[in-house]
Amino acid sequence: MNLNELLETTVTGMGYELVGVERPAKGRLLRLYIDRPGGVNVDDCAAVSHQVSRVLTVENVDYERLEVSSPGLDRLLKKEGDFARFVGQRARVKMRVPVDGQRNFVGLVREASAGRVQLEVDGRVVSLELGDMETARLVPDI
Repeated sequence: MNLNELLETTVTGMGYELVGVERPAKGRLLRLYIDRPGGVNVDDCAAVSHQVSRVLTVENVDYERLEVSSPGLDRLLKKEGDFARFVGQRARVKMRVPVDGQRNFVGLVREASAGRVQLEVDGRVVSLELGDMETARLVPDI
C-alpha cells in the first residue's frame, strides 16, 4: 500500500475526508488537509494527527513532522465530487491548456459530471475538462 492509500484509508476510517497531502521535497514534513460536513476544528486535527502518527510508526514511514489542518476557505478542488459538493459557489480555475484562448476562469460552479465542470463566467457557461485543470480553488465570500 502506498502512502496516499494508507493515509486515505486511515483518515476516511475515522470519518473524515482526506482533501490533500503535501510532502515538500526539502525536509521530511508531511502535511494533511482534512474535512467533513460541518467543517473540522482543532480537536479533529489533533485526533487525526495522533492516529496517523501511530499508523506511520507501525508502517515505518520516514517523516520528521506531521501537520494536520483544515483545507481553509480557499479549499483546493481536485475531484469531480469536490466540484459537485460546492455547486453554487465561486471557484478560481487555472487550466493547463487554454479553452477559447483563456487559461484562468473565475465563476460559479454549476455542474460536475462525466469528467467535466460547468462554470458560469460572466453570464456564460464554460465547460472545462477536469483532467486539463492545473489548479482549482474555492473563492471565499468575504
